[in-house]
Amino acid sequence: MRDEFLWVEKYRPKTIEECILPEQTKKTFLDFLDKGEVPNLLLSGPAGCGKTTVAKALCAELGVDSYVINGSDEGRFLDTVRNNAKNFASTVSLSSEAKHKVIIIDEADNTTPDVQLLLRASIEEFSSNCRFIFTCNYKNKIIEPLHSRCAVIEFGIKGKQKADLATCFFKRLNSILEQERIEADKKVLAELINKHFPDWRRVLNECQRYSVGGKIDSGILAHFSDVKVNDLIKNLKAKNFSEVRKWCVNNLDNDPNVLLRRLYDSLYESLVPSTIPAAVLVIAKYQYQIAFVADQEINMLACLTEIMVECEFK
Repeated sequence: MRDEFLWVEKYRPKTIEECILPEQTKKTFLDFLDKGEVPNLLLSGPAGCGKTTVAKALCAELGVDSYVINGSDEGRFLDTVRNNAKNFASTVSLSSEAKHKVIIIDEADNTTPDVQLLLRASIEEFSSNCRFIFTCNYKNKIIEPLHSRCAVIEFGIKGKQKADLATCFFKRLNSILEQERIEADKKVLAELINKHFPDWRRVLNECQRYSVGGKIDSGILAHFSDVKVNDLIKNLKAKNFSEVRKWCVNNLDNDPNVLLRRLYDSLYESLVPSTIPAAVLVIAKYQYQIAFVADQEINMLACLTEIMVECEFK
């Protein structure tokens, strides 16, 4: 019942052809279908772009028995791998004619190196009967011994692909809203998609949440934390730490990579030219750390504090 209520599940693509992907990426998965078999895979890309959906659709179209484990479930993950997954991988499927079963490890980059070593051992132990598909936002958090045992597929989007995929999702979103009988402002939908591209999941979840009133209008944009970079720049210049910290808290709902990019774009007009290189190095350092830190608020605040202290504003 819950899956039927959530739009992200109700309208989750069931086939690779239905998935919104760059043409070459989609072709790679279609080739797997043509061969009737899938290797061990590492699917890497930003949150909400369709990695898990592709993994599930691939298994469904191949007709393989599959088992999904979420890497974020720290408390039960090890027991699940050692017991349930091991039992699943070690037995022969009686309901499928496929050569292999598939275990999907979702958000694998949230697992520890020790757990990843266990998964690497599992790949080798059950190679004759099972394949593994790992999804991750940051592939640099996957240890090399596990990384090297998988075919890596990047869900990266370049150049013109962004406009093409955004258009495809815009059409898909309109179709969903029509089926749900929700009135929507097309310009607002376009702005929403552009704001959170390529996080389709977030856009769909927010549309469902806001649609309880029967329509989607410009009010939905106010529900997102508006990134007021000008206010931030003013407080950085004034060395007002408490206001800078408040800005961090108010913008936690936004992708930290997006926040740093907006900051990077704005600083050129606000800094004394001789200090711009220092600001670029600071932003680059903390953007790299996004993939590793446990607390994104502290990481962002440390970045802004360093810019506030080290750089000279006009």
